[in-house]
Amino acid sequence: MSEQRFIIEMGMGNDQYGQDYTKAAARAIEDALRHSSIPMFDALNIAHTDMRVQVTVAVQAPEQVDCDALVKRLPRGTATVQAVFGGLNVSNPDSGNVIVVAQASVEAFLQKPPARA
Repeated sequence: MSEQRFIIEMGMGNDQYGQDYTKAAARAIEDALRHSSIPMFDALNIAHTDMRVQVTVAVQAPEQVDCDALVKRLPRGTATVQAVFGGLNVSNPDSGNVIVVAQASVEAFLQKPPARA
């Protein structure tokens, strides 16, 4: 049986002082999740565990993102997190501080129901 994506949300997060790519990514994911509410689970009596969640986070140093830690923070479904190159690092020319900016895409999938005859 094939899957159908039924939601996609985007978010942005940052870490202003610690240059922590995982923290910035977590904030981007949280931002995306705050934009969504899915009442269909209760309305259609679908278990949240039936949902597959696929998260992509974009940062300037994807190898520094702890994807396993981010998976543990996701509240519903069976989740995977992938870090890719993107996002933004913003340097303060006066102090040298680097602000890490992350972007996230959170997608949710369910199995397609069988076609009706």
